[in-house]
Amino acid sequence: MKDILKRCFCLLSIAVACGTGTALADDNHSRRLFIDRDVDTFVVLPEGVKFPEGITANPGNGDIYVGTFQGGVVNKLLRYNRHGHLVASRNFDLEPLLGLEFDRHNNKVYVTVVADFVNNTGSRIQRIAANFNSATPIENVATIPAIGAPIERIVGNPDGSSDKIQFGSGARVPNAMVFDKNGNLYISDSFQGAIFRITNPAGCAPGCVVDVISHDPLLATAGFPPFGANGLALSHDQNTLFIANTGDDRVLKLNLTTKVVSIFAESINGADGLAIDRRGRVWVAANQADEVVALNEHGKIIARLGEFRGIRGNGTPDGLLFPASLVIVDDEIFVTNLALPLNATAGDEPEEEVTRWTISRMKLPHR
Repeated sequence: MKDILKRCFCLLSIAVACGTGTALADDNHSRRLFIDRDVDTFVVLPEGVKFPEGITANPGNGDIYVGTFQGGVVNKLLRYNRHGHLVASRNFDLEPLLGLEFDRHNNKVYVTVVADFVNNTGSRIQRIAANFNSATPIENVATIPAIGAPIERIVGNPDGSSDKIQFGSGARVPNAMVFDKNGNLYISDSFQGAIFRITNPAGCAPGCVVDVISHDPLLATAGFPPFGANGLALSHDQNTLFIANTGDDRVLKLNLTTKVVSIFAESINGADGLAIDRRGRVWVAANQADEVVALNEHGKIIARLGEFRGIRGNGTPDGLLFPASLVIVDDEIFVTNLALPLNATAGDEPEEEVTRWTISRMKLPHR
């Protein structure tokens, strides 16, 4: 009897092992959603420096650049080394800084300056040497043209009716930027619902011509937060420009040959900064969900990173809080925690409790 039980137990063990092996193989299949909520604080910004928005990196040495989005006060561009040490700080004017992009061929950091939010000097693109110090000259590259809002958007309803969304814009709001392999610079405008391009900004500044690549109603928004075209990322083949529409919770794609704009992914709460990794995954900072998600080639979410866990005793966010922009360096993702209160009601947002602002760091999954 004991021998029979032993044989049965062995057979059962083999069956379980075989079944477990199959389950593990399925678990490791790419269809599995990868989730990692661990977030490290890369740096705490200097006291009094608030609302980090744009971020970029020097791929040569790993330096991280961060710009601030404050109205009515002196904004700053900060440079940290790979170990989180503040190397340099450069004061800009009272105009908020939104996006940053690194020109690896000429060692310059490009900055979008939203002057229309505070004065009438014109929103513009500026740049500065990558190894800047507190006195390094800031160079003007181009002024963003005033083209107004795009045409109305017609949205169909399930009952066969349709809605018309009309957009109004009195402000030029250049936001994110990305270089193509030929050194041309693409720029999103969040209020005018546009994608601009500057051909060879390294050779035309100051006073570069800014061309309109797309002025499509899908690039504008009537949603919340009230920013349309935002983060940008170029596909590896340089044929597709991915564009976040924050207020519409979407990632769009622009075919750079046909100039057709279409929807790539829906329901990403506060889609903001974008980046593409070596495997072609599109990473999106979801600023209202306090996480970063990865999209595959079909626009499907295949990974979720980070979360918000509260405010620490030192006034910094624990985890991600209003993650605005991101940059990938080697196998890590660096994210700005904008932590900007948006509602007028007091006491309804954790962002109101933040007294020190942070940059977060997370591991890039290899799956």
